[in-house]
Amino acid sequence: MELDNSQLLRFTTAGSVDDGKSTLIGRLLYDSKSIFEDQLEAVETTSKKKGHEGVDLALFTDGLKDEREQGITIDVAYRYFTTPKRKFIIADTPGHIQYTRNMVTGASTANAAIILVDARHGVIEQTRRHAFIASLLQIPHIIVCVNKMDLVDFSEEVFNDIVKQFEEFSSKLLVKDIRFRPISALLGDNVVNRSENMPWYEGSTLLHTLETMHISSDINKVDARFPVQTVLRPQNEEHRDYRGYAGRVASGVLRPGDEVTVLPSGFTSRIKTIDAFEGALEEAYAPMSVSVTLEDDIDISRGDMIVRSNNKPEASQDIEVMLCWLNNSPAKPRAKYSVKHTSNEQKAMIKEILYKIDINTLDRSPDGEGLEMNDICKVKLRTTKPLLFDSYRENRTTGSLILIDEDTNETVAAGMIV
Repeated sequence: MELDNSQLLRFTTAGSVDDGKSTLIGRLLYDSKSIFEDQLEAVETTSKKKGHEGVDLALFTDGLKDEREQGITIDVAYRYFTTPKRKFIIADTPGHIQYTRNMVTGASTANAAIILVDARHGVIEQTRRHAFIASLLQIPHIIVCVNKMDLVDFSEEVFNDIVKQFEEFSSKLLVKDIRFRPISALLGDNVVNRSENMPWYEGSTLLHTLETMHISSDINKVDARFPVQTVLRPQNEEHRDYRGYAGRVASGVLRPGDEVTVLPSGFTSRIKTIDAFEGALEEAYAPMSVSVTLEDDIDISRGDMIVRSNNKPEASQDIEVMLCWLNNSPAKPRAKYSVKHTSNEQKAMIKEILYKIDINTLDRSPDGEGLEMNDICKVKLRTTKPLLFDSYRENRTTGSLILIDEDTNETVAAGMIV
């Protein structure tokens, strides 16, 4: 079956420091001929100056190294490449443990995660942490690349042992599709081209896996959710009676004539029109940005949500959330923050820390002493007004939130509503 060329696969790469992530991405770009000529010439020149015999593949992705050494904050670097079969976006996150929080950012929209394991070291804490975050964010596919096979004499026994280590750990994770690939990013074995050094491996290469992997949409197409961002009241004479509610469709489908309820007020009406820049629409679906008009004049403001009357989200001031703490400063129970959820922003308090996750064992440890950076835990939040939400498992958009420190305006945590 021929694949749709317009298909876009978003994948994130994660691994510990020096696992060869930069070299792997460089190899993917280089061997798939996705490098611009001027960029290739610049890297070849730099490689020669450094005394390398061939091309230093890591140079294709190490543009952030200087900034990192200078102490400048690194977030997520996005890289794009295309093969005849598919288009790709790589979310490349730093490997240091203090940057684990960045994986949450890079992985939040990913269809797949590549987790690198050094064949010499096997499964370590960072491997477990990255796999758990991928599971927490419900990334449907994980590809475990056992890298640097050339440094263990391309040993099948070493590869099988690492597969066993990972499978013992991952049996507790909520990921259905986990694949293992023995590779050498430096030499190119099983990255784009098949390896002659590992005749015992009969599976596909990494690129072939990425090109043929089924992409399932993570958008909820059933539950219609339309968080209102702003109210449109044009001042010109032609449209002076127009009252539109603008925003981005979070999930589901909206059509003119649908009976809808406005939350939290509970007033009901029907959709009169759906308008976009190009004109009136017969339907709107996620993630389209549109303006909706209703048949009745209802008081609606930013943060309200328009939903189908027979299909409403949950509404509560007490919410259980899986949090990944992103900030250098620790958090304590009953600390107050601003919570941002869809277009709604209000005050919130960490009412209780229910438990933390031990990354090595995935065991739950009761600990109410506060949260440190990179901690992953389940908490109870109390908001000043009811939040309109679905569970993250059912709806990534209405099931996710962030906490913001009101004094510094820094994002301190990312949360997935249970």
